[in-house]
Amino acid sequence: MWACIVLPHLAMDGILRQQPEASGGDAEPLVLVGAAASSKPSTLSTAGAARQVLAVNGPARAAGLFPGQRLVAAQALLARFRTVECTPAMVTGWQELLAAWAYRYSAEVVTFPGAVALEVGRSLGLFGPWPRFEQRLREDLGQLGFRHRLAVAPSARAAWLLAGAGDGGMAPDRTALEQALAKVPVQRARLPEGVAGSLAAMGITRLGQLLALPRASLQSRFGAELSAHLERLLGDRPDPLRHYQPPDRFDAGIELGHESVSSQALLFPLRRLTADLAAFLAGRDGGVQRFTLELLHERAPATPVEVGLQSVQRDPAMLFELARSRLERATVTRPALGLRLLATELPAFIPAARDLFDGRPAHALPIPQLRERLRARLGADAVYQLALTTDPRPECAQALSAQTGGHELPERLPRPTWLLHRPIPLRGPAPRLLAGPERIETGWWDGGDIRRDYYVVETGQGQRAWVFCAPGQHGPWMLHGWFA
Repeated sequence: MWACIVLPHLAMDGILRQQPEASGGDAEPLVLVGAAASSKPSTLSTAGAARQVLAVNGPARAAGLFPGQRLVAAQALLARFRTVECTPAMVTGWQELLAAWAYRYSAEVVTFPGAVALEVGRSLGLFGPWPRFEQRLREDLGQLGFRHRLAVAPSARAAWLLAGAGDGGMAPDRTALEQALAKVPVQRARLPEGVAGSLAAMGITRLGQLLALPRASLQSRFGAELSAHLERLLGDRPDPLRHYQPPDRFDAGIELGHESVSSQALLFPLRRLTADLAAFLAGRDGGVQRFTLELLHERAPATPVEVGLQSVQRDPAMLFELARSRLERATVTRPALGLRLLATELPAFIPAARDLFDGRPAHALPIPQLRERLRARLGADAVYQLALTTDPRPECAQALSAQTGGHELPERLPRPTWLLHRPIPLRGPAPRLLAGPERIETGWWDGGDIRRDYYVVETGQGQRAWVFCAPGQHGPWMLHGWFA
């Protein structure tokens, strides 16, 4: 059972989602331009005359502009409109991002021109029945900013064809597939080049009429390619499709279209890039612990901003907040034209375990995320943990460490939660001994020699304290710490 997502406005949506004012692309005429596709070498000396309209938004379409039109002809029709350069590499990058997102839901993902298909039959047990699964896919695509059409069929190629013909097509079995394909016009059946025109001249306008013809006659008239295409649509022949494999690095960038010296102007592209990184990581079931932001300049090397985390993360809000804090602290001497995010180290992500009856509030942050947020707000050296030293003296046994990686402390004898800066005499009646003695005799090498017997005691007020006295004696007691 394959679901195919056709992206009829992939290039336009890819550009719009990079702009803060993108709310559907209806604000002003917008035209995506690129090199004109031509099989003949161009003799034009200027690149501008060979530019072609690749995609238009609603206002530009209403003014008479259309894809495939020469840019000079579009300028003759409409005096003012905004143009954005769009290259095939950019479109491929957006499709690869969607393939990485789809890999989160299925291990079998294939790509077609302008479409992504994923096998969903084996995923229904994990993500629920198809209506619920479909709603989840559509919500994700809406958050990513891509308009789409979706259809389901027993083969990937058939789902691609049905999604191209209309949104919401559903053909769960062979009978339903044949009925759905029978209604598709041959002009939209993705037949080999030139075949649809010949069939229309013969009076064959629907795919159902074509499927009813003898295959031998079709092969003798149109060649083996048409028969193979029809058999792959019905699932009668294996389809040699290349399955998507997520890459081992993430590399994406956004151009601002104007120079900016303020970090505030970079917040929207930063949010979009970190959200794309999180979607990519979720697809490959990984995380990130270090990545690089590069501020792009005109005729100058990029300014790198390193973002390091103490633990592996992939939450989009956390990645954005940490990156924003690093970006705001960075020293930028040149105006930025764009932003690039590069992550080459993608370790495995292990979610933090939580108890079934966890009593924390619903919106409470887990300790690793709280730690990273504090480090981002206060600085890397402002958050630390206690680390053990090799010195057994209580005053020197612990030190502050900025490496908050959650190191486990070895099992030791009882130590107080609150260690006093210096020991003081214990006042009041004689305490009750609970544990001890623990003899500490060390420090001869640096002039801080100590010889003490430590005890855990309970005072007359019921407090639990850590006290010591001279070896072999039971008083006077010196208070060195309190237990919680």
